[in-house]
Amino acid sequence: MATRRLGVGETLGALNAALGPGSTVWIKETRARHLRSRDFLAPHRALQARFDDGQVPEHLLHVLACLQGPGVAPVLRCAPTPAGLSLQLQRPAVFERVLSAVAAYATPASPALPGQRVLLHCPALRSSACALRLSQLRTVLVADHLARALRAHGVCVRLVPAVQDPHMLTFLQQLRVDWPAAPERASSHTLRSHALEELTSAHDGRTLSPGILGRLCLKELVEEQGRTAGYDPNLNNCLVTEDLLSVLAELQEALWHWPEDSHPGLAGAPDTGTDSCLVVHVVSCEEEFQQQKLDLLWRKLVDKAPLRQKHLICGPVKVTGAPGPLMTAPEYYKFRHAQVCKASALKHGGDLAQDPGWTEIFGVLSVATIKFEMLSTAPQSQLFLALADNISTKGTKSGTFVMYNCARLTTLFESYKCSTEQGLYPTFPPVSSLDFSLLHDEVSVPPSSWHKGSLDFPSQHLSPPQGEWLLLFNNILPFPDLLSQTAMLDCTAPGLHITAHTEMMCKFLVQLSMDFSSYYNRVHILGVSTQHNRLGRAERYRVKTKEAEDETSRPLLFQEPRPHRFGQMFVRLQLLRAVREVLHTGLAMLGIPPLSHI
Repeated sequence: MATRRLGVGETLGALNAALGPGSTVWIKETRARHLRSRDFLAPHRALQARFDDGQVPEHLLHVLACLQGPGVAPVLRCAPTPAGLSLQLQRPAVFERVLSAVAAYATPASPALPGQRVLLHCPALRSSACALRLSQLRTVLVADHLARALRAHGVCVRLVPAVQDPHMLTFLQQLRVDWPAAPERASSHTLRSHALEELTSAHDGRTLSPGILGRLCLKELVEEQGRTAGYDPNLNNCLVTEDLLSVLAELQEALWHWPEDSHPGLAGAPDTGTDSCLVVHVVSCEEEFQQQKLDLLWRKLVDKAPLRQKHLICGPVKVTGAPGPLMTAPEYYKFRHAQVCKASALKHGGDLAQDPGWTEIFGVLSVATIKFEMLSTAPQSQLFLALADNISTKGTKSGTFVMYNCARLTTLFESYKCSTEQGLYPTFPPVSSLDFSLLHDEVSVPPSSWHKGSLDFPSQHLSPPQGEWLLLFNNILPFPDLLSQTAMLDCTAPGLHITAHTEMMCKFLVQLSMDFSSYYNRVHILGVSTQHNRLGRAERYRVKTKEAEDETSRPLLFQEPRPHRFGQMFVRLQLLRAVREVLHTGLAMLGIPPLSHI
């Protein structure tokens, strides 16, 4: 039990269960001012619905104060307060449990069931790169992020269509979108034969155009699915073309023949059954009607078409500040890339875009900017793009800001490594030897003076949080649950449509970067930095908030060691190692590599 990963969900579940059957009562605190004195709260109004006058029996208070269980964080105390029932964890113990197993908190909380399969279909990738609209680009990025999240969760994922256009492949590589390519189309001969048996070849007495096979009535199938399914009631007929059958042939081929490396025992095994696979069509709202036709046509022409087909509809993209009336996806990328190069030229001087060493960095920054813009809004909602906004690391809600703080972490650990090689600091000790009680800057009363299980909270001597508990409790500890939530697809809900939570990762990484930046700007990790001026005199240097933008591009600074603070330095470094692990894992879910400097 002691070695199991702690979880926010497990702790909340145990807290609610301890109060007996009924609705959920406990909430996790996230605001810094609340975390000064409590970690979880059962609000007074919720308690009133469960107990007379909202008074929790004394024996339940003691049960909560001694709460234990698999994945349950150890409790320090629980007591009534004006806000409700407040509970605080044994923070040094939680620090130790979490930071002694950093890698465990960068994986999903609950892996998928063995053999679970999802086929992601993104029709936008059948268009040419030069004609790709921003709303279509949004579906591509949503599908790519969803595929990464599902795979991290242990789900077998197949991506369709396999891209044939070399220009589209090049553009996807620029965007760091991992999508398969195929040299040729799947054969539609069998589907064509089935279609000809069902089609009405007469077309009002006129000869059909080349590539058109006939018309198929879908009204009966729509009525069979029922009104609650969500199909457009205007779906009556479908004009069946050779291209449409080719699309169906590729979908059917992907559904029946999985790659050998997709999952053990599933490759090339059509007898596993199409019912075990979930097909998700990721389309823009402009393409929804056409995709519903394809969905119904698949059901009509193929006996073993998948029963579970869901449509993830992405809302429209509205652009302000665009240089022209309409902007394609490649033009959008070039526009953002030019802004990144211009911002870097203003910051560092000179035209760095011509420097091969910066080419990769500018490409990653451009991709980060685009993906955070496109994915920070729930996919079902309308997205507003303000292209006039400048690219800067000062903005706290952008991908550039996240990448800047990623580079700051790299700079920190490189600085520690260089200082260690120079003999200024000792090598990092075993994690088991670290004293995590040194991470107690949130309150001036040291945790050792608190009695375990006490019902009294310190009412005085509270100081503003330094951010260590904020980083762990709001970012590292709940990260496994977040990974699971980003891969959550409710395929059991009735109806045609499905929702996804692809916006959660971007919002989380932005908040993590804000919490880290605030902490890093206030707290010195490696001691007092020193650098020499031209006269050779050492002058103390401390990064101010307004100076922070240039930090990752400065040469590494010498560090003035403070041996009496080494213990605290090591536990803080271990905390920031966990922050770095979480940050890098989150960026990987977006297909963005970490940067060492910007």
